[in-house]
Amino acid sequence: MAVTTLDRKTALVVIDLQKGIVSLPSVHPMAEVVRHASKLTEAFRGHGLPVVLVNVAGAPPGRTEQAPRLGARPDGWTDLVAELKQQPGDHLVTKRTAGAFVNTDLEAWLLGQGVTQVVIAGVATSMGVEATARHARDLGFNVTLALDAMTDTNLDAHANSIAHVFPRLGESGTTREIIALLENRSV
Repeated sequence: MAVTTLDRKTALVVIDLQKGIVSLPSVHPMAEVVRHASKLTEAFRGHGLPVVLVNVAGAPPGRTEQAPRLGARPDGWTDLVAELKQQPGDHLVTKRTAGAFVNTDLEAWLLGQGVTQVVIAGVATSMGVEATARHARDLGFNVTLALDAMTDTNLDAHANSIAHVFPRLGESGTTREIIALLENRSV
């Protein structure tokens, strides 16, 4: 199902579009993902809606069968990409888990802003984006996923999230569709 509506108080949450992550191999051109996410940040700011920029600075402890692909983290690894044009009014969340809600102030901040819906973009589709969307749904937020503003390192994982997981968590749409809904809202 395509995105049908945006609540009066919808926030944009951009996951892990940071220098260290965007340099990893991805199944879609990262420049296009960043371009779409940047258009969303501009549109949300232009409508006076909250923008949350998330970066990842570590991983939770514990054993996994597949080692994290994060590798060495050079200086600047957590810096957000310049194209997002971080603004003083943006809310920055630094996470150390896949999802942006665990052990952060994100839920409290969104509720304090009166947010009832989140639009989520970023990387990786099957990890940071999906984990954040699952948690947002569990917390009672309406969820919209900006499909052309996300990618993954694994095509099968990306496709699985889009085809089988996201329809259970919310609605999805393109950057163009989401911006059109912003433009046509009667607030």
